Amino acid sequence: MAQRTQIYLTDEQRARLDEVADRHSIPMAEVVRRAIDAYLDLDDDLDATFGAAPGLAASVPGRDEWARG
Repeated sequence: MAQRTQIYLTDEQRARLDEVADRHSIPMAEVVRRAIDAYLDLDDDLDATFGAAPGLAASVPGRDEWARG
C-alpha cells in the first residue's frame, strides 16, 4: 500500500522532474519513487563494500606526501 507524502521542491527541481516524466511517459510520482529507490540502493552498495579493500590504505600516500602546486 502506498502512503501519500508531501514534499517541497524548487521550481527547477519540479521542472526537471516534469521533463523526465514526459520523456519516459510516466507520472512524476513514479520518477520520484525511482529516484528514491536508486538513492537507497546506492547507500546499501556503500555499506556492502565497506572494508572490501583493506590493503588499499597502505598504497595511498599520506597527506604530507601530496605534491603541492
